[in-house]
Order: sequence, then structure tokens, then C-alpha cells
Amino acid sequence: MSGILLDFGSTMLNIWNTAWPIAVAVLLFCLVVFVHELGHFSWAKFMGVKVNEFALGMGPTIFKFTKGETKYALRLLPIGGFCNMEGEDSESEDGRAFHKKPVWRRMLIIVAGAVYNMILGLVFVAIMLAGQPVFPSTTVADFRSYNASSKITGLKTDDKIVNINGKHIFWYNDIRIELMRTDKENQKITVIRDGKKVVLPAVQFPMDRVDDAVFKNDVEIDFFVTPIKNNPLVLVDQSMRQTISMTRFIWQSIMDLATGKFGVKDLSGPVGTADVIGQAAKSAVSEKNMDGLLTVMALITINLGIFNLLPLPALDGGRVVFLLLEAIRRKPVKPEHEGYVHFAGFVLLMLLMLLITFNDVSKKVIELMNGS
Repeated sequence: MSGILLDFGSTMLNIWNTAWPIAVAVLLFCLVVFVHELGHFSWAKFMGVKVNEFALGMGPTIFKFTKGETKYALRLLPIGGFCNMEGEDSESEDGRAFHKKPVWRRMLIIVAGAVYNMILGLVFVAIMLAGQPVFPSTTVADFRSYNASSKITGLKTDDKIVNINGKHIFWYNDIRIELMRTDKENQKITVIRDGKKVVLPAVQFPMDRVDDAVFKNDVEIDFFVTPIKNNPLVLVDQSMRQTISMTRFIWQSIMDLATGKFGVKDLSGPVGTADVIGQAAKSAVSEKNMDGLLTVMALITINLGIFNLLPLPALDGGRVVFLLLEAIRRKPVKPEHEGYVHFAGFVLLMLLMLLITFNDVSKKVIELMNGS
């Protein structure tokens, strides 16, 4: 009897260890989507647009209630959400319809979702950094050895690195990222030296070639940097710098995808995203450190904001394109025509999502079969 109980307890523990990271991933993913839709919802209300429904999730309704003129709903599938505004995709006689508002008001409503995602990313970064006593600067404090490569080829103590190969350096990690992205041995680095900008045309670092779509080299930073003590103003500054840096990195990754450096197989959909969040949540619990999870969540919410602003049908960026056309033409595109474009874009987006999800599941099955 005791053996049966032990087996049952072991089985339940295994189920729990598998289930709770998935539950955390779903909740955190829902938080990111909720904040995005909250951006549309709050600015629609602020701009005087009637909101018919504000929903978290897609598919059948699990729970709903109505307050005022708006229905609030929780739906079964945690893969998105929506803010249904009166007259958003069709004509309406209601004076508070979306399409009857000036272009600039509608544009603010549309971009608000992405802006809220960026703000949420900033909040995640600020929480992550709040407990750190010091931050690394981009100012050279000393070199790791007397014959360090970067010292021999131009860098000096007290140099503040502000640009590498044409890319602005916002915080310490940008140094490594920009050096790793290039396939050049000689780096063009701009520093602030004695209050003046100095361009160093051929700085070298110890590096090894790697075969990676994003990074070309594994670089060793052969110098130490000056620490910056944490205080409220420094925390705000560092949080904004790291958020901007993350935003640029995600944008560069999207451009790499557009130029063919990445393929569809390198993308992750809801399943892959949930797996990454779940693994980060496990690490946070086992290591008693939330930094990894907060970094993942910041990257995900910023990525959602940027992706939604791409000028593609069915995305917020696609709607912005139609609003710009309306501003230029001084008359709107017929709602049914715009609707056709967005519907086609939505179908293609769903097909892409299915393909990416299939890739996610395939990768997971292969991992399980290999015992990893």
C-alpha cells in the first residue's frame, strides 16, 4: 500500500512540475496581451470612441459581464485578445464610432497598444535592475593585461565607448553584441577622451569565429569598466538604456529575418514562447533569481510591440498605413476594401502561426525523444 502511495505521489509531483511552468507561462503571456489591448481600450475611451467589447483570449467565451456600454470577456484560447470598437471595420451612424474620429486620434489609439508593451518592457527591466548595487558603465577602467589587444590597438584608460561600427552604445552589453555581430577583425570605435570624440579606426579584440546566423565571432572583452552606483536617477537612466538596447536588438533580428539571415524554422510561436517562459520560471525558482525570467518577459513584450507596428495587413502597423493614406488622400479607403486586405493578412498570419507552432511542437518532440 505504501508503495502505491509513493508511486502516486511521485506521479502527481511530476505532473505538478510539468504543469506549473506552463500555467505561469500562460498567465504571463496573457499579461503581455492584456497590456497591449489595454492600450487600445484606454485610449479609445480617452478619445471618445465607443468600445463594444474588451476581450482577453480568443474563441468561445468562458466568462463575461457588461459594464456601461462595454462587454468584458475572458475567452478560452490564451493566444491573443481584442478591443472591438464601434465602426472600426464597418460604417456606423453612431457619433462615437471609430471611423468618425479625426485621423490623428485614430492613429494614437492604434499605436497605443505597442506603446503600452514598450512601457511594460521598461517596467520589467526596472524591476530586474532595482536590486543591483552597481551597474557596468561603458568607460574603460583598466585592462586585463599589460598587452591587451584593445590597448595595443588604440583604447586607453578612461575612454568612454559611445559607438562601435556605426552603432550607438547605450549600455555595457551593447559592446559585446556589436563586436560579436561583425565579421571584421578591426573595429571602428568612437570614444569620448578628455571631453572630445575620438575615432579609433582599427581596434582589435581576442575573438574566435563562430557559425551563427546572428553572431559572427565569440569576443573576449579584454578590459574592465568603471562601475556606476545605483540610485533612483541612475536606475531610470539604466532601465531606459537597456530597454532601448533590447528594442534595437529585436528590430535588428526582424531585419535579419527580412533579409534572409533567419528562416521560418528559427521563429517561435505561442508554444515555443510558452516553453521559454516556463524554463525561465523554473530557473527563477531553482536559482531564487528572477533576472532571467524578467529579461525574457521584457524581450517578449517589446517584441510584441515592435511586431505589431510592422506595416503588414491585420497588424496595427497595417492599420496605420491606411490611416496615413487617408491623411494624404483626404478621404478614407472604403471600409470593405480595407477589411478585405486585413482579412487576407489575418489568414496568412494564422497560416504562418500554424507553421511556426508545428515547428515548435516538432522541436519539443525531438528534444523529448533525445532525452534532453
